[in-house]
Amino acid sequence: MSAYSRPVLLLLCGLLLLTVSIAVLSTLVPLWLTHEALPTWKVGLVSSSYYAGNLVGTLIAGRLIKRLGFNVSYQLSCILFAVATAGLALSVNFLGWISWRFMAGVGCALIWVVVESALLRSGTVKNRGQLLAAYMIVYYIGTVAGQLLLGKVSTELFTVIPWVTGLIVVAMLPLLFAHIANQDSEQPHISIWPMFKRRSARLGINGCVISGIVLGSLYGLMPLFLAHRGLSDADVGYWMALLVSSGIIGQWPVGRLADRYGRLTVLRVQVFVVILGSIAMLSGYAMAPALFILGCAGFTLYPVAMSWACEKVNPDELVAMNQALLMSYTIGSLAGPSMTAMLMQNYSDRVLFVMIAAVALVYLVMLLRKADHQSTPVATA
Repeated sequence: MSAYSRPVLLLLCGLLLLTVSIAVLSTLVPLWLTHEALPTWKVGLVSSSYYAGNLVGTLIAGRLIKRLGFNVSYQLSCILFAVATAGLALSVNFLGWISWRFMAGVGCALIWVVVESALLRSGTVKNRGQLLAAYMIVYYIGTVAGQLLLGKVSTELFTVIPWVTGLIVVAMLPLLFAHIANQDSEQPHISIWPMFKRRSARLGINGCVISGIVLGSLYGLMPLFLAHRGLSDADVGYWMALLVSSGIIGQWPVGRLADRYGRLTVLRVQVFVVILGSIAMLSGYAMAPALFILGCAGFTLYPVAMSWACEKVNPDELVAMNQALLMSYTIGSLAGPSMTAMLMQNYSDRVLFVMIAAVALVYLVMLLRKADHQSTPVATA
């Protein structure tokens, strides 16, 4: 039986449209704030407010899915995201944007937990890895499409907000024609907190934190770094598209290598390559290859770390573990842009890559200290 059933395909179609919207806003919000001559630390706070919303959304997602089911939770999340996006055009001020981006973060986190959990529950042990790989590829394809759109359409605030909001509303339609099986209401709600205490999953959880710091900094502050170098909005979109495209290219081979050689070995190599890519960006030469290397390694950290942790739990614990992993990622995404933006404000934009290399080095030390046995690889990468 194919892993890609009708509900799964429709769910991925909705995710694609939502990801295009998320990608457009993740690049343009820092640029719009920069054009308003806001200091770097304020841009970082707005980016962090989005990830703070992610954290809140992750905390409430499990009970929301338990009470309302996957379909209704998905629709409500899209409505929340659409309202928060439209709100950016209603209050063009610093505090207002912090509030709207926080609300958008809540909606996006709910969407991610709903989609990831629905895919994991729809799959079996044999095809769950295929579904996770399809999820990541669709997510990154939507991200690249959103970045490339910036070079084809007007990037003015009042031009972008209407069609992005409309795209989010359209993304609600696929799940009107498909039903994702709900959780068994008779089963007790499983708390996410015991998931953090799983020693066997600890490196996977730590990997999600590091991945959040790396990707949160790249998403939130790379457009700022490029804009300060004098690039136009369209050029920033192209460079961001290159960064994310490298993540798409890396998904399949990294997943196969993790299956064959084990996740510990692959994670060590990935983190080392992230450090090399950051050092290459600091050198200031050959930015295209450096960005490609950084994106290829950085954007594949999360799925490998996630698959490591998810294989340590029972099927009825998948939603709780998924919440824990997304929360770990969100904590990293929240801390990364805020700390890095402060350092960039006080020192130099190049601190962005110093910070990424430093946190990657910390995780590499954790991975190298695990000198005991390595779990047998399974087809979930």
